[in-house]
Amino acid sequence: MATTPEHRTIAPITGPDDEHRFTDSGIEIEPLYTEQDLPDPLELGEPGEYPYTRGVHREMYRKQLWTMRQYAGYASAKESNERYRYLLEHGSTGLSMAFDLPTQLGLDSDHPRCLGEVGRTGVAIDTIDDMRTAFDGIPLDKVSTSMTINAPAAVLLLLYELVGEEQGVPSEQLRGTTQNDILKEYIARGNFIYPPEGAVRLTTDLFAYCHEHVPRWNTISISGYHFREKGCSAVQEVAFTLANGIAYVQAALDAGLEVDEFAPRLAFFSTDTTTSFRRSRSSAPRAGCGRRSCASASAPRMSARGGFASTPRPAA
Repeated sequence: MATTPEHRTIAPITGPDDEHRFTDSGIEIEPLYTEQDLPDPLELGEPGEYPYTRGVHREMYRKQLWTMRQYAGYASAKESNERYRYLLEHGSTGLSMAFDLPTQLGLDSDHPRCLGEVGRTGVAIDTIDDMRTAFDGIPLDKVSTSMTINAPAAVLLLLYELVGEEQGVPSEQLRGTTQNDILKEYIARGNFIYPPEGAVRLTTDLFAYCHEHVPRWNTISISGYHFREKGCSAVQEVAFTLANGIAYVQAALDAGLEVDEFAPRLAFFSTDTTTSFRRSRSSAPRAGCGRRSCASASAPRMSARGGFASTPRPAA
């Protein structure tokens, strides 16, 4: 591995004339692949069946397209609302809400620490009025919303729920996701508010609340993306993500929740690379491996009874 101060990567250093090529995880790319490179026996299973190596649904996207949403949110709630409405009018099938750093840290926009940060990396949401403005003219029973929010996730979801109530939309009909993945904040991003034990309790409290009141809501998006952006390999990304996922499930079990009550609403978020062949040697196998590993880990560890409870819900 290359570990010099000038070049800290997992893949070895190669020059333009070097015949060796590597993925960014350090896996060497061979000049040619044949059936002899396949494992023996090759046990992929069937799509939609345990351990989900070939996908979580039998017909996958031939039956239903994935939700297409663009990460958006900036400046004021009014300006973000204009962007959301534009995206929906031009083909987006869902919304992905970006929040500014003060909102992510639970701070009001007029707090002295927020000088220069309000509305920069996302929309500033301080009150119910801001959330109401952000979704003005957007029927919440017709659109799903992904919220990239962690430490104050419960508060932002409640504001969203109240806006839905004002629109006459029961909380049982709301669809979307709160990222709510606080463990990766301690490891990769740093946007945490509380000590880990209390923060994870808030995460699992949201599991319980949504099971009872917002049953179509994905309560957490367990994220590997941020680890990869921080410098880890594709293999490490899967490992860290699954480790965090196991920690959340165990915390929920310790809090007295039944795994089949909350596990079906756990989602995962991973990176995807841009080079097609490297993707075939890294991202695509990683996704299959992640699904298989998640299913294999959940069954014996967590005693998941329902088939979908051990099925990972990925996004990239």
